[in-house]
Amino acid sequence: RATCMAMPCWERFDAQPESYRHAVLPPGLRRRVSLEAGVTAGWHRYAGDAGVCLGLDRFGESAPGDALFDYFGFRVEQVMQAVESLLH
Repeated sequence: RATCMAMPCWERFDAQPESYRHAVLPPGLRRRVSLEAGVTAGWHRYAGDAGVCLGLDRFGESAPGDALFDYFGFRVEQVMQAVESLLH
């Protein structure tokens, strides 16, 4: 089973009733992927110990956005590789 969601505000999500949070992130669905064009800090609590967090945990690169997305692995093909690694 796969699902996709956007979480623009952790605090608002965390303030929702547990039933809502479990409907969005079912406890039994443990292989999760978070994708953040920024630091991964904080996403592990949502991706869980069986998930993977994709993001940027370093500084110092400068280039056009498309080139950076290729370099850091944010293209669809690269994200799909991370998802497939969780399934196998």
